[in-house]
Amino acid sequence: MRARDVMSTDLVTVKPSTSAKQAAKLMVDNGFTTLPVVGADGRMVGVVTEIDLLRDRIGVDPRALIHPDWPVHAVGHAVARTVDAVMTTEVLTRGPNADAAQLARDMLDHHLRTIPIEDEGKLVGIVTRRDLLRTVARDDETIVRDVRRHLCRAFRRGDWSASVVDGVATLIDDYDNAADRHIAEVIAGAVPGVLEVHVRARSNAVVP
Repeated sequence: MRARDVMSTDLVTVKPSTSAKQAAKLMVDNGFTTLPVVGADGRMVGVVTEIDLLRDRIGVDPRALIHPDWPVHAVGHAVARTVDAVMTTEVLTRGPNADAAQLARDMLDHHLRTIPIEDEGKLVGIVTRRDLLRTVARDDETIVRDVRRHLCRAFRRGDWSASVVDGVATLIDDYDNAADRHIAEVIAGAVPGVLEVHVRARSNAVVP
């Protein structure tokens, strides 16, 4: 499974000149945690995250100023008003052919919620934790239908016997062909939601 198989392509982006308040509203309205920031040439120049927009933006309750025991953390500088003043410019990106397993490792290793997907320097999609979780949550019936459909497209010799239990696909090769079994394993393993693939020949295999 590749990044292109799970990424969102209906992108919501902001410009460096977008107000921080407007960016925050876009996040709240769409349930996003990160927004790509694109320049005038359409290329991504950074991202703005929830943390970027929260920093120094929650005002101190005035009642804290009159109570000696309440901690007060006053902001000692002007609050940035535009995205370019708060955005993160060092961004980990991957290409559309990046393995989804690599994206998951990136998110875990770097504590990321999203990874922008670029192709030849152009932003073409974004993968979120939820996108990856959506593949894990796919029900077995949907997965096995996809597995069978892809196998039928690849082979002209008929349907494969296939089953999926908890994301583990089992394929039965009625023709006892080792090369076909290898191809079938690759095809099934690329289906979103498949965690493992086991392929074996049926004992009474048909000789083509």
